[in-house]
Amino acid sequence: MGELPDAADYGDKGSNTIGNVARMLGGLNMPNLQKMGLGNIIDIEGVPPAANPMMSYGKMAQGSAGKDSTVGHWEHFGIITKQPFPTYPNGFPPEIISEFEKRTGRKA
Repeated sequence: MGELPDAADYGDKGSNTIGNVARMLGGLNMPNLQKMGLGNIIDIEGVPPAANPMMSYGKMAQGSAGKDSTVGHWEHFGIITKQPFPTYPNGFPPEIISEFEKRTGRKA
């Protein structure tokens, strides 16, 4: 919910999936989540803060460096990474593909 402090490092400045979806739709109607305190965590159009939320609520931030799925899953098990894993938004480099093909005996 909302961007993390390092969002700009990963090209994600302004990220806020639920907030942006709510704006695009002209607001969300989520009465049960509203009563639980969802609107108390972050501004969401159509989901006002609850005066007396029926549950405890909170917002967490990833402790590891990086933004890939593997890092997030590792954190579930208490593994915090200090160096982000490399990502390949334009595909794997040829040297990785050729090594993969060599080791698997298959074309990629």
